[in-house]
Amino acid sequence: MPSLGADMEAGTLVEWHVKPGDSFERGDVVAVVETDKGLVEVEIWEGGTIDALLVKPGTKVPVGTVLATTTTQPTEAPRAPSPEPRVQASPAARQLARERGIDLAKIHGTGPHGAITRDDVEKAPHAAPAVVPSPAAPSPAPPPAPTAAAPGIDTAAMRRAIAAAMARSKREIPHYYLSIDVDVGPATAWLEAENTRRPVTERVLFAALLLKATALAAREVPEVNGFFVDGAFRPAGEIHVGVGVSLRQGGLVAPAIHDVDRKSLVEIQAELRDLVARVRAGRLRSSEMTDPTLTVTNLGDQGVASVFGVIYPPQVALVGFGRVLERPWASGGMLGVRPVVTATLSADHRASDGHRGGLFLAALARRLQKPEEL
Repeated sequence: MPSLGADMEAGTLVEWHVKPGDSFERGDVVAVVETDKGLVEVEIWEGGTIDALLVKPGTKVPVGTVLATTTTQPTEAPRAPSPEPRVQASPAARQLARERGIDLAKIHGTGPHGAITRDDVEKAPHAAPAVVPSPAAPSPAPPPAPTAAAPGIDTAAMRRAIAAAMARSKREIPHYYLSIDVDVGPATAWLEAENTRRPVTERVLFAALLLKATALAAREVPEVNGFFVDGAFRPAGEIHVGVGVSLRQGGLVAPAIHDVDRKSLVEIQAELRDLVARVRAGRLRSSEMTDPTLTVTNLGDQGVASVFGVIYPPQVALVGFGRVLERPWASGGMLGVRPVVTATLSADHRASDGHRGGLFLAALARRLQKPEEL
């Protein structure tokens, strides 16, 4: 049972996506577990074969409990020829693709490392027919149970989990707070012009610019991107931005969009849209819950002018954005009215100081002044 949150102690196995004898690849979704924050798809990080399933669906077990045993594929062993293109896809996605005659090679995967998920297959009605696998091919894994049959989110338990994590954060982390007002006139004007030239499916919201600018600024000031564990700060090698998403029934989760600094605005927007939809449907992936290296919360759509958040341990920083407001703004000796957003930084004083935090916010503001480079 993986740990899917700083204060997670146990989880309930909801369903298996594999059975003994099934083969799998790195990034495949093999199970679904329920936590206080909803249903999470559990991915696997080495290719191999399922030997035995040790925990039955419906069983609640502590973090660290062995759920299944596997045989790992030797890295030197050559792969057997495959009847389909060798693309990363979950067993459920492969099964659905076979049922619908869809070629996985023609689908853009939105899962970790580009893996194709069941949702990706469901959204690909115009894909070309797939090659039918030969009788010698491994039998496909059974499709997952319908989402409607999955347990609902216990909002009271979620509030307790959030309270525990935030209490721990304020108790253990020496927070410091900084803010900066940013003239986003160049960014909003550039975005409006760009969107008029893009097809509807590729139009980008302002939130995507904020995420990309945050990630690029974190690349410049790595002290805000990483974890404080075992008494020391450990910078992260990648920039996986956790995005705060509120749930309709109450509560909040902050799953990650991976490698934001290396993705285009169109890719970020697509992943953000998909992530919000799956969060509110209660279907997240384990890597999205465990991988955030830095979190962003945006309360601008709620009319909030600025937000100073609480760091989610073991992360060391949280970036907040308020609403874009028209404000008086002096530039070059001239006074005018400009669209302005307040960006804030809540940071861990054990990993950085106000000087470095100030450099981060300055880099963030500078990036938003040059949206064409995002």
